[in-house]
Order: sequence, then structure tokens, then C-alpha cells
Amino acid sequence: SLGITLPTPATPIANYVGFVKTGNMVFVSGQLPIENGEVKYVGKVGSQISAEDAGKAARLCAINILSQMNVACEGDLERITKCVKLAVFINGDTDFTNHPLVANGASDLMVEVLGDAGKHSRAATGAGSLPRGVSVEIDAIFEIK
Repeated sequence: SLGITLPTPATPIANYVGFVKTGNMVFVSGQLPIENGEVKYVGKVGSQISAEDAGKAARLCAINILSQMNVACEGDLERITKCVKLAVFINGDTDFTNHPLVANGASDLMVEVLGDAGKHSRAATGAGSLPRGVSVEIDAIFEIK
């Protein structure tokens, strides 16, 4: 109903898997802002990418997290009982300090899609660099039934 189409999850670029299920928990590996196989929002937040565009990158990462969850839940996102935590890594300039604004791009999407189950704990951390030069990478923890 939100007009979001979940893509096929990206293939990991190194020696790891897209998610790990253990018991009723799912740990989703870091997702990049990739759309239609193309890396988006490359650059340092502050000088090369605006905080607003980095928020769009975070939203795209969150969509990719949900695509991993769709596979983990065998096509039934109703199995998600809680988005427990998002860890948002931001490739920002050394003087960039508006990490919460960027992270809200992902946090807002989780609540839009999952309602109360999307309310989560969060870390928004600056990083000196990220894979493929992207502005944002996010990993997540979910509880499922």
C-alpha cells in the first residue's frame, strides 16, 4: 500500500551471508543503498552528499533490509514481531554531526511499513569510509514468529 517494491536481495560481496536466523531472531548483514543493481549515494556526507540525500540512502538501505527479511520470513513479512535494532553507519566528513537526521530515513520507513513493530533501538555512527564509497550502510536485528 506504500508503493514499495522489494527487490531481490543483493548478493554478498565477501565471505558472509545476507542474514542469519537463530531461534526467533534474524540478524541482517549490512545493506548498502543499491537500487536495480546500481550503487547509489556514493560520497562523503556533508561535502559530497547532503544529509537529506543521505537520508534517502538510509531509506534505500532499509528497503534492502526488508528484502532480506522477506526471504528470511519466506515471503511473509507479517511474521516480523519486532524490529529490535538498526545500526546506521554514515560515511561523513569529520565535522558532520547530523547523524540522527540521516538515520531517520531508515527508522521512519520501518515504522511506516511495520507500525509499532517497527519501533526500534538504534545507533547512528560516523565512519571514516564504507564499502564501495557509499554514504550509508545499515545492519539490523529482528524478532520473528
